[in-house]
Amino acid sequence: MSVFCEVPQAAPVAVFKLTQDFTNDQFPKKVNLGVGAYRTDEGQPWVLPVVKKVEKIIVHDDRLNHEYLPILGLPDFRSSASKIALGDDSPAIQQNRVGAVQCLGGTGALKMGAEFLRRFYNGNNNTKTPVYVSAPTWENHNAVFANAGFEDVRPYKYWDAERRGLDLAGFLGDLESCPEHSIFVLHACAHNPTGTDPTQEQWKQIAEVMMRRKLFVFFDSAYQGFASGSLEKDAWAVRYFVSMGFEMFCAQSFSKNFGLYNERVGNLTVVARDADNLKRIMSQMEKIVRTTWSNPPSQGARIVAITLNSPELFAEWKDNVKTMADRVLLMRAQLKAKLQALGTPGTWDHITEQIGMFSFTGLNPKQVEYMVKEKHIYLMASGRINMCGLTTKNIDYVAESIHEAVTTVQ
Repeated sequence: MSVFCEVPQAAPVAVFKLTQDFTNDQFPKKVNLGVGAYRTDEGQPWVLPVVKKVEKIIVHDDRLNHEYLPILGLPDFRSSASKIALGDDSPAIQQNRVGAVQCLGGTGALKMGAEFLRRFYNGNNNTKTPVYVSAPTWENHNAVFANAGFEDVRPYKYWDAERRGLDLAGFLGDLESCPEHSIFVLHACAHNPTGTDPTQEQWKQIAEVMMRRKLFVFFDSAYQGFASGSLEKDAWAVRYFVSMGFEMFCAQSFSKNFGLYNERVGNLTVVARDADNLKRIMSQMEKIVRTTWSNPPSQGARIVAITLNSPELFAEWKDNVKTMADRVLLMRAQLKAKLQALGTPGTWDHITEQIGMFSFTGLNPKQVEYMVKEKHIYLMASGRINMCGLTTKNIDYVAESIHEAVTTVQ
């Protein structure tokens, strides 16, 4: 009898199970719209040309070794990552009240932030502080905060299914009615899974209520540059909240905008009230990291740091990011045009109004099931599709299949 015989079988992670089902499918016209990674028009992963260049620089740099990094990570990476989020001229950086923790991807940054907040925010070890995540959100948000010990993870209104857009009134209503000092996880840009972001005016309304009601802002920034093609535009909300005087966290991922998915390059930017508070916060972050991964890996962080700190490489990177963003925008325009040309029932304007890697199609679970089983087009049960899975070769088949699903399955 095994000591582990009582361990229950866990359900597979949906998005990885979807990819496995796609891989096992022998159908020649199969399409994977599930995976959260960029693909070229040939349907292949893309190693950014600037990343290839920097990898060669690293290989030929005899000064580099494999010694441990500091606990909080590579200093050049941390400072340049925070600058990307907050802007070169950020007063908060100039006032020495911005710190950073190199983390294992955006997930690691959320984890570090959640662990710190559970220990030190709103009292000590306050597991009862409500944590609000958007309805819907990336499924890992709930799990990361729950696993950090928070007992009260709640949804806030975000998506208006009827109008296929932002439910601003519902969102603001939840901000007004929630308990003071609640934590809100906000998507900095390219909301996952809906692709629907507040406008700048709407962000200002959200910030006003959050400041007045003493709510804690925790941004998740997984797509900076990748959403609109502009680093500044995609960081606007984060920078606005900093300018309003919020103390806040911002989890950053470099998986999408550098294509470094398996290098796990993330950063937690901490904006504190002043330098003294920052010093104490970072001392505790160090303790949390020490018992979690002790110190982080160097390869991905070096690639990002070298790129961001060289004007020439930085310019090339921005160009690479724009290439990815532009392809996504093109696929959005083409899919909408094809659905409208087919006369597919309903409105499809949301496909081009949404931004970033994902689109919330509005397909219901039965229509999704039809797409997967009958048409071999793999997408999430929520109706979320990865726009990068569309190519000039498969977009007609996908549009026709969506048309078929909408017209034959209610």
